Amino acid sequence: MIDFLVIGGGIAGLSAGARLSEHGHVVVLEAEEALGYHTSGRSAALFEKGYGPPSVKVLNAVSEAYLVSNGYLSPRGLMLIGGKDQREVFLQDQKDLRLQEIPLEDAAARVPILNPQTVGFAAASTAAFDIDTDRMLQDFARVIRGNGGTVLTRQKVTSIEKSGHWIVQAGDSYEARNLVNAAGAWVDEVATMAGIATIGIEPRRRSMARIPAPAGHDLTGWPLILGAGESWYAKPDAGKLLVSPCEADPSFPHDAYADDMVLAEGLARYEAMVTQPVTRVETNWAGLRSFAPDGTLVLGPDPADSSFIWSAAQGGYGFQTAPAASQLVTDLVTGSRSDLDALSIAALKPERLCA
Repeated sequence: MIDFLVIGGGIAGLSAGARLSEHGHVVVLEAEEALGYHTSGRSAALFEKGYGPPSVKVLNAVSEAYLVSNGYLSPRGLMLIGGKDQREVFLQDQKDLRLQEIPLEDAAARVPILNPQTVGFAAASTAAFDIDTDRMLQDFARVIRGNGGTVLTRQKVTSIEKSGHWIVQAGDSYEARNLVNAAGAWVDEVATMAGIATIGIEPRRRSMARIPAPAGHDLTGWPLILGAGESWYAKPDAGKLLVSPCEADPSFPHDAYADDMVLAEGLARYEAMVTQPVTRVETNWAGLRSFAPDGTLVLGPDPADSSFIWSAAQGGYGFQTAPAASQLVTDLVTGSRSDLDALSIAALKPERLCA
């Protein structure tokens, strides 16, 4: 008998599974051939403590020490830029992200391709970091295995029944006392199979393009550049530049791909703020970020059946919140005291979404 059967081998499932493996036998089922295949494997991989709604910022703050102590973070920095007609939007973003406005000359020194004809405002912070997402995934999987658990791929769940305990068909049959729903964009489908009320998850597509380094620049010290109003961003990655239109278009659970028109519009917004045009896109892709109706994570046992446990609705904040989110899931399951305040816990538990 499995103590905790986790459906989903992305960051939500692996982190929750790793924490829960200290309290019982864990098995993780991932439908794809590799862990983190969908959203987790397509993340921008940035830690910025001030990014997200209030409950997410609390999770960010609590996660920071874990991310630092395990060496997952490396310096990147963040620069917000606004067009000359975007002052109000720029100021709101600057306030939300707690950035310091800087002279345009300083911004151009850091990112020499900024266009002085169109860029009107800039703000920056050094407190933004790249996350080693692959190592995080593998380390959490290693913890599960080290505690006697199992992580399996190519295990697509086809049916779920409850007869005193959970019986899950995924090629083989698995029996478990507790079921952890960490299936990303598919969490509501898993809930329906299990006879649990859905929580209104909405998958939203975000696209990405990889382009060559503009004008052959060395991008090593460049920050992530964010357009005001989160209208686009550009992030250095292995000597190339990742550019996203920052769309959040409603979608459905599937292996997402970039929309050519949306991607072109995002690249045009980026091009309007720089001096170097995009002459070639090397590759592009998309991921599905999953949101609850109130835009924050859903963590912990379902109020109708405490053996059905949610680790869902990461909404693009999965990696930067994973240490704290997975610990909260475990604390709620085991009845342990949490480091989070009561208001934040209430804002994250599934009860808040029940009618």
